[in-house]
Amino acid sequence: MDLQLSTNLLLITSFVFAFMLNAFFKWFSSKKQSSTAATKLPQSPSALPLIGHLHLIGKVLPVSFQSLARKHGPLMEIRLGASKCVVVSSSSVAREIFKDQELNFSSRPEFGSAEYFKYRGSRFVLAQYGDYWRFMKKLCMTKLLAVPQLEKFADIREEEKLKLVESVAKCCGEGVHCDLSSLFVSYTNNIICRMAMSTRCSGTDNEAEEIRKLVKTCLELAGKVSVGDVLGPLKVLDFSGNGKKLVAVMEKYDLLVEKIMKEREAMGMKKEDTSAAAMQWAMGELINNPQAFNKLREEINTIVGSKRLVKESDVPNLPYLRAVLRETLRLHPSAPLIIRECAADCQVNGCLIKSKTRVLVNVYAIMRDPELWNEAEQFIPERFLESSQEKIGEHQMEFKGQNFRYLPFGSGRRGCPGASLAMNVMHAGVGSLVQRFDWKCVDGEKVDLSQGSGFAAEMARPLVCNPVDCFNTF
Repeated sequence: MDLQLSTNLLLITSFVFAFMLNAFFKWFSSKKQSSTAATKLPQSPSALPLIGHLHLIGKVLPVSFQSLARKHGPLMEIRLGASKCVVVSSSSVAREIFKDQELNFSSRPEFGSAEYFKYRGSRFVLAQYGDYWRFMKKLCMTKLLAVPQLEKFADIREEEKLKLVESVAKCCGEGVHCDLSSLFVSYTNNIICRMAMSTRCSGTDNEAEEIRKLVKTCLELAGKVSVGDVLGPLKVLDFSGNGKKLVAVMEKYDLLVEKIMKEREAMGMKKEDTSAAAMQWAMGELINNPQAFNKLREEINTIVGSKRLVKESDVPNLPYLRAVLRETLRLHPSAPLIIRECAADCQVNGCLIKSKTRVLVNVYAIMRDPELWNEAEQFIPERFLESSQEKIGEHQMEFKGQNFRYLPFGSGRRGCPGASLAMNVMHAGVGSLVQRFDWKCVDGEKVDLSQGSGFAAEMARPLVCNPVDCFNTF
């Protein structure tokens, strides 16, 4: 037994040493080649052997990449252990990726968790660009997200908005804190469930809460397993055990969704947690900016009055409400890093980008670029009003990503297909909560707007506040 253990330890040690030696020679060789190559390559910060640039990266990737880009330019190569990518941090380079060479950058790469993903090969969001992806997008748009379909579900969204307000009013009546983070997730998930399956997720068996926990766990584990890319070949050993945990959680999720699908004879479901995160940021910014909060409430009271809540049909007449959501998405995009993969060797910003290179477009940095935005770090909804001197342009307001300094939903054929639905849900939800309730922070005078490290760029801490009912709608 001792001999077998010693042999195993020797094999593992040899394997690790060989891997480290190989990685070192690759690093040394690449440095030598890049210094003598005739073709210009993207700039790169000074890297360390084996770990690359890991020592320069904090827990919030978009912020770390933004800081590095200020020193090393709008197109830079970053190496995290054995994983390498190119980071884009300017609107001009983003235009090259999303418009000038869109077809070459229409696919998305796989990451370290891909081998543990149960639905590998049948997914939509991370599918390679081709016939399958085009078919899935057409199906998604025609059956769920087309304008006529969205109009059919307007009553559903209105009912769920009322339930959201009722939940907050209940907190007021009971004198307890209100966890807006949780309420927003339930609000958006129930809308999607009813659109896709004609039923709310929150039934008597508490399926909504179970689904929410499983999805959250999947995202957390997928992020941890993706770090396996840093280890290169060693990731197959799954030292942390997160790979096995991810498989187990996805099995549970699959069984639950399969049960719901069979009960409702539906084809599937789509989660909108990213919209929930955006609404949290909007409410947090408004609570921290009383002047903007009061200006929005005054607009709503003038146009809508106080005898009913804001409806989606009111939104075209509420320019400041629209501006608030646009400014929120500028500062807190739900997808701060847009991921692409280069299909063939090409030139971007005068640099060679090789095929299969992972490209991360840091829209977080682009939409906070002081050369593109006045007072870029400040929450100023007025910049999105027609009277603004910031001359944003009409395409800026359409969320289609054709003005490349404003990309909250991506751009081109791989842009977010659910942008219109997300905006409908957010406008009605945020508008109603501002219209009806005053809000006070539980701890301190302001909401903690620290950014978390999740895929959807959520707040680091849940948004928990004390609501004060201003009028009785019911």
